[in-house]
Amino acid sequence: MTTGQPAPEVPGDRRGHRVLVIIPTYNERENLPLIYRRVTDACPDVHVLVVDDNSPDGTGQLADELATADPARTHVLHRTAKNGLGAAYLEGFAWGLSREYSVFVEMDADGSHAPEQLHGLLEAVEAGADLAIGSRYVPGGTVRNWPWRRLALSKTANTYSRLALGVGVHDITAGYRAYRREALEKIDLGSVDSKGYCFQIEMTWRTINAGFIVVEVPITFTEREIGVSKMSGSNIREALFKVTRWGLQGRLHGGRAR
Repeated sequence: MTTGQPAPEVPGDRRGHRVLVIIPTYNERENLPLIYRRVTDACPDVHVLVVDDNSPDGTGQLADELATADPARTHVLHRTAKNGLGAAYLEGFAWGLSREYSVFVEMDADGSHAPEQLHGLLEAVEAGADLAIGSRYVPGGTVRNWPWRRLALSKTANTYSRLALGVGVHDITAGYRAYRREALEKIDLGSVDSKGYCFQIEMTWRTINAGFIVVEVPITFTEREIGVSKMSGSNIREALFKVTRWGLQGRLHGGRAR
């Protein structure tokens, strides 16, 4: 089940949820301290896992310093090479699933995902969502400081994916999201092989096909001010090929991702 409307607000605390915010990094030394401080200020009860891809600028070492200063809620995974956003999140999920976290948040290090809006995703999970997506393209969602070509590409990709897959999610490529543990446990994470932002499409597609509830929560997305985007032409080609394949398979096999 999917909806483009925000979930109703739920008062109170996290109801005992153990929340893990996973932040993949590659050459984000300037951005990491800023986003880390905003996360811990906005939601002091969450834990943070930095997954660093052996950044040559020393981001991994800086993450270690943050973890040393606050070992109770800050953790670091060091990967040996830059191997794609999807692989970084999958390792983060595996790490958290082995440690009894109940909610898993994906968040970019560059500041495009506002930690101050994280409570909206967590409230949606508390209200019953298995996957809460921070959406730019539902009422109340906005994009700031993107060039028109980038915005047009994003909207086109989302419209194509929605139509090809036959789903009601308006921002299926969004990278700001929160999963309930039960959804990740049921999805066959070992068979997920998308590398770039297609990873977000595949995970949403698999979550829907597994019968879980997906809700979109409006957010404000702000283009990074420091560093460069990791988007590449290979990411776009991967997404186009796989979404077309999944759409055709869905019509032949009743919606199952393969």
